[in-house]
Amino acid sequence: MAFHEYGGHDSGGIFISLPQWILEIGKSNQDIFFTDREGRRNTECLSWGIDKERILGGRTGIEVYFDFMRSFRTEFDDLFTECLISAVEIGLGASGELKYPSFSERMGWRDPGIGEFQCYDKYLLQNLRKAANLRGHSFWARGPDNAGFYNSKPHETGFFCERGDYDSYYGRFFLHWYTQVLIDHADKVLTLVSLAFEEIPIVVKIPAVYWWYKTTSHAAELTAGYYNPSNQDGYSRLFEVLKKHGVTMKFVIPGLQASYQEIDEALSDPEGLSWQVLNSAWDRGISVAGQNSQPCYDREGFMRLVETARPRNDPDRHHFSLFVFQQPSPLIQRTICFSEIDYLIKSMHGEVSH
Repeated sequence: MAFHEYGGHDSGGIFISLPQWILEIGKSNQDIFFTDREGRRNTECLSWGIDKERILGGRTGIEVYFDFMRSFRTEFDDLFTECLISAVEIGLGASGELKYPSFSERMGWRDPGIGEFQCYDKYLLQNLRKAANLRGHSFWARGPDNAGFYNSKPHETGFFCERGDYDSYYGRFFLHWYTQVLIDHADKVLTLVSLAFEEIPIVVKIPAVYWWYKTTSHAAELTAGYYNPSNQDGYSRLFEVLKKHGVTMKFVIPGLQASYQEIDEALSDPEGLSWQVLNSAWDRGISVAGQNSQPCYDREGFMRLVETARPRNDPDRHHFSLFVFQQPSPLIQRTICFSEIDYLIKSMHGEVSH
């Protein structure tokens, strides 16, 4: 279920915007969209600040999501009854992933920029103001003013640098609030998902924000909504919510094509992030699914996918419950060896040792 705009470099030239009636409301009230510090609006999806605001033709954001899900379930009842639709993936943010649109290319972001916080629409600012007042620090009702820009590096900012403000009293308050908004959004939507789809398996996609993972602040994760610096576990609280709702967590496996130079320059750690996220979910008994972020078509790439999906030396024998394979381009498909595809499928099912 897509509650976000579809399009971009990996969409095959297809573009699907938010519904026109939503965009019309957005013309007179741009605060329904996520907003960065400079006041620029991102129309990829609706701000989580309007989840309970009755401003969408008399409905709240959550009510609009529920009405759409309920309508879909009714319209395609035959497909559900015949098990032709066996699971439903729920989009909880930009690109269908549970994240703030903090590293959007349309805003000028380029890899490996840290991204920007997306909490400057009036509804999220009201939420922040309320949280600050409850803490007795009304002057904390603001976003950080030294967090850099989309393409900054952590050490270039006062907020994300070593011993930066992200770990100050204010920084910890702000980041806790920012990630709690993300968790609350997931909780509210998934509560209604269970009403719309009853016993149908539900899948939620989590992003792989692995650049700057080797720094203490994990800046790119922080702006995306995951409070996961080196002295915090930024996924456990969210996964408790996913466990409560009995959903499957789908993790987008980081790209396999980044060079060692690119990884070093951005202090990235795709394997480290994957290990943390997957094991945090497995430790809580959550069903885990996977998807490759980039097309893969050779034995080496397949082996890395399989090793992530079925860790070889895991004493608990954890493994993905399902895997979404992103196909190579048609040109590559004509030259790909189908024995390699056969190897991938059998390895995923444990029929071939890897």
